[in-house]
This record gives sequence, structure tokens and C-alpha cells, in this order.
Amino acid sequence: MQNTPVLVVDDEWTVCDYVARFLSSRGYVVDCASSGEEAVARLKRGKYPSLMILDLLLPGLSGLELLEYVKKTGSAIPVIILSSERQTRTVVQAIKLGAADYLVKPFENEELEFSVKTIMERQSLLREISSLRRQLADNYERDLVSCDPKVMKIKEIARQVADTSLPVIIVGESGVGKEVMAHFIHDFGERRDRPFIKVNCAALPNELLESELFGYERGAFTGAISDNPGKFELAHQGTILLDEIAEMTPHLQAKLLHSRLCGNAVTIFPCSPTISFKSTAAFKAAPWSGCRSSC
Repeated sequence: MQNTPVLVVDDEWTVCDYVARFLSSRGYVVDCASSGEEAVARLKRGKYPSLMILDLLLPGLSGLELLEYVKKTGSAIPVIILSSERQTRTVVQAIKLGAADYLVKPFENEELEFSVKTIMERQSLLREISSLRRQLADNYERDLVSCDPKVMKIKEIARQVADTSLPVIIVGESGVGKEVMAHFIHDFGERRDRPFIKVNCAALPNELLESELFGYERGAFTGAISDNPGKFELAHQGTILLDEIAEMTPHLQAKLLHSRLCGNAVTIFPCSPTISFKSTAAFKAAPWSGCRSSC
């Protein structure tokens, strides 16, 4: 945490001085601003701290308004709110706006140090996670390394559809990397933090495949002793890969098309099929190698 920049925004000089002295003794580089307007001016000049400690009661631009400004700029600066015991409702608003923590004045050295240390460790962990995700995406990028213009064109198309909810069909011979391409699309899109669910349609009998995809409730058939969520439900807001999709029966393909068009998945109930939840999983299909597209 050495040399980590911290900005303290408080119109009380005694508070600014106390926080600055204490955090400086712990290795932080601390600057102070006496108003929200001064803090905004610093940010506009590109002076972004790694942490902001913000008093709610400020003259002019209030603490809440400054917090809202920070979040609207898309900045990932974590903010610790300073409040009095009578500001409970305002503190709740601040937390909803994205404040990382709050301290009630007057606070002890240990409280301040624990809050700052916890937030800095959390930020470090988030950066590490982000770095690992980029490495994972790079691994898939390396798996698709090629100088062939056709492969480069496929990769460019994959990047274009990565941030959409459009269904994607990936056609190719066995072993050419259809699943790798599906992962590539998933990891380059906004769904990268959501589940990636793969279903091999050729590995299951059609009756079992239907239950696997759409789920069932207890008592739907003999042996259904408990509720079982379908793969579509598990992949909600993520990506579902249907490998060997051409092996499905026409009946099941029709049900799949219906669920896709309606934006819903069907759950098998004891009495009759019922629309049970809205699924927004991105849909990727990898047909068997003998399938030929007429498009």
C-alpha cells in the first residue's frame, strides 16, 4: 500500500489534518480538498486518487452529489463516507450510489485503518481477477492464432457478435475448434463474468435431453424426486453452447425455437408445460460436421 494516493474531502480542517497525518504515517500519499467543487476540479485535471474519503456535509456541492459525479464518470475510485450519527438515511443513499464503506464521526484510528486497508485489499484482488481474465482471454486468442485471412475474418466477426445477444451458429469439421470459438466469443463479450454452459446434444437420449435443457419439477415423471433446473436457467445471462445440435429431433428443435423466439424457457411440470422464467442466455450452436447451411 506504499505511496497509494488518497484524497480527503472535508470542509473541517481538523478532520483533514488528522486523517492526512494518520494515513501518511502508514505510507499513503494524502491530499485534501475543502469542498466538492475543489475535488471535481482535481478529477477534471486527471488527478485520480486510489481512494476518496468523503464527508457528506459539504458547503456547495454536497457529499452525495460528489459521489454521484464520481460514479457517473465511470471511475472505479472507491469512496469511504464520513457521517454523523444523525445521517443514517443519507448514508443508506450513499451506499446505494456505490460508496464502499462509511465511518461515523468521531471514529478511532483502528476503524479508519481497517476500512482503508480492507478496501485497498479488495481493489488489489479485483485488479488481480481482471488480470487473470485478460490472461484467460489471451489464451483463447493464442489458440486462434493464424495468418490465414479466412481465420482472421472469422475472429473479427466473432468480436463483433461478442457483445450482442444474437444466436450464433458455428459450423466445422470435428476437431477444428468450434468449442474454442464459442469460448472466444463468450470471453470477449459482456457476458464473460456469467456462466458458460455446454450441452452435448448427441450424448443424451432425446427424452433426457429435453429435461436437461428445460428442467423439470418434482413429480413430473417417475423418478423425478426433486426439482431440477434446466441448462437454460443455469445459463441465465450467460452463454449456452449446444454441441451437435443437429442430432435433436424435429419436435425438440421446434420447442427450442419457440423458447428462443419468446425469450423464455419451458419447465416440465407434473400436469402441463408452463412458461416459468425469462432466460437471456446467449445461444451458440455447433452442428455436426455433416450439416450444411443453405444460407
